[in-house]
Amino acid sequence: MNHLPMATRREFLHFMGRSAAVVSSASALSTLTGCLTTPTSSKVNGPFSPISPTDKDDLVLADGFTYNLLIEYGQKINTSGDAFGYDNDYLAFLPSASGNPNEGYLWSNHESVDPMFVSGFVKGGPRTKQQVEKEQQAVGGSIFRVWRKDSEHPWTVDDGDALNRRLSGQTPIDIVSERIIGGSKTAIGTLANCAGGVTPWGTVLTCEENYHDFYGEYTYDEKGNKTHNKDSRLGWSEFFDHSPEHYGWVVEFNPKTGKAKKLTSMGRYAHECATTQLAKDGRCVVYLADDSMDQCLYKFISEKPDNLEKGELFVANTDLGKWISLDYKKQSLLQEKFKDQTEVLVRCREAAHLLGGTPLDRPEDVEIDPISGHIFVAQTNNKSRSNYHGSILKIVESNNDPLSLTFKAETFLAGGEKNGFSCPDNMAFDQKGNLWMTSDISEKAMGKSPYAAFKNNGLFYIPMSGPHAGNVFQLASAPTDAELTGPTFSSDGETLFLSVQHPGKSSVSLEKLSSHWPHGKSSLPRPAVVTISGPAMKALMTS
Repeated sequence: MNHLPMATRREFLHFMGRSAAVVSSASALSTLTGCLTTPTSSKVNGPFSPISPTDKDDLVLADGFTYNLLIEYGQKINTSGDAFGYDNDYLAFLPSASGNPNEGYLWSNHESVDPMFVSGFVKGGPRTKQQVEKEQQAVGGSIFRVWRKDSEHPWTVDDGDALNRRLSGQTPIDIVSERIIGGSKTAIGTLANCAGGVTPWGTVLTCEENYHDFYGEYTYDEKGNKTHNKDSRLGWSEFFDHSPEHYGWVVEFNPKTGKAKKLTSMGRYAHECATTQLAKDGRCVVYLADDSMDQCLYKFISEKPDNLEKGELFVANTDLGKWISLDYKKQSLLQEKFKDQTEVLVRCREAAHLLGGTPLDRPEDVEIDPISGHIFVAQTNNKSRSNYHGSILKIVESNNDPLSLTFKAETFLAGGEKNGFSCPDNMAFDQKGNLWMTSDISEKAMGKSPYAAFKNNGLFYIPMSGPHAGNVFQLASAPTDAELTGPTFSSDGETLFLSVQHPGKSSVSLEKLSSHWPHGKSSLPRPAVVTISGPAMKALMTS
């Protein structure tokens, strides 16, 4: 792992926008005396000793951390019989209105399904409408109350709370648009829900990513005529003729009312996240990423405070350091290519590239440093450009103003064996301003060149100040085939809620399973949410 010598440490801290005062007083690892030099051999005299990469079929944690299973696929979340969905991804902890740190609500995305585990469909066998309907019920999102007696007791799910509910692939959801999209202003379901965000007014933004896997996609000729290509990985369009234009949006969900709406204002593409920031004038700024090779980074500035239905969408040109408006009225190139703003938003990728948006290396999660205000973007990889390990990009808005239309972009950390991580995915900043990151090496690539040294996916801790700022410490390793996703903290910062997504994804059959997590040898693998805590976590939050 990378060790920055002290001669360059000050340069790094200047690069991070951290003052010397912050370095000396707010470092979560100010007591550490050792440094990591390789991804496999080091001990740290401090809150925890990092683990070495492992391919063990378990959730392996560094000493001083423990995990508890909070909820798993199929578990009931309310008295109506709604069940926790499959492939839980993004998590958002919503604090209790009472301010009690021992209770709150947890939102979870459900990104996709494995038909073999969800509906019993096996590739090559017969496909039925009933199987697809069961799969539709397993995507979308869940919200439910969580609580604990005190910090010494584990968190548990309160399945009797009146606000607990599901959004699924069958839930009718209004589409907020100036004109009818796909022949209707109501979409049936939300799906491909990857990462997301929370608005300043307490609603959840859940993002539809690889929507084409479900109902296919439209293709367009030079005159703008479209053809529906119904081929898709899951083949739902064999039984349901839903318009692909109804998917690929950011969906806003109100936990108090259970109402949801699809916001066309932020464009249609493989939405990974929607990270919000409040501007000085009260408007909401949302940073968005399109998780595909050679796709773009976006910023949305709302028209009014407390409302995301209207506003202006921009695409980043990271070479020039400019945010380029995708407003149809402002861009003659858009007027030549598209008939109105709605079409620009539906075909957002085309519009972004037409105006000079920079193709990036699978931009995924976007997080904002709570101390410096700088923007961090996880770029997973881009195999088409021989970038196998990805990087974390840092963006500094001019004058640190989210309303600015100019910025500087630099690489914060590059993936690879030298830095001890590959394929960064989800990120979160803790209360001390230190960065937590998960990785996303595909199950097909694990254990193979150039990923062999990293073994299973992991959870990493990156101190942002102090003597080890910028070093990468592996804290956890995922079960076989799984990703660790959606890291989010409890109100007191002493519990990390974490998704364990798609363990056993490479299983050939129910008889030939690659994973048995979380219940052991005699059981099927199940996606689940865990809580991570322990004395090492407490030390990180209090040191």
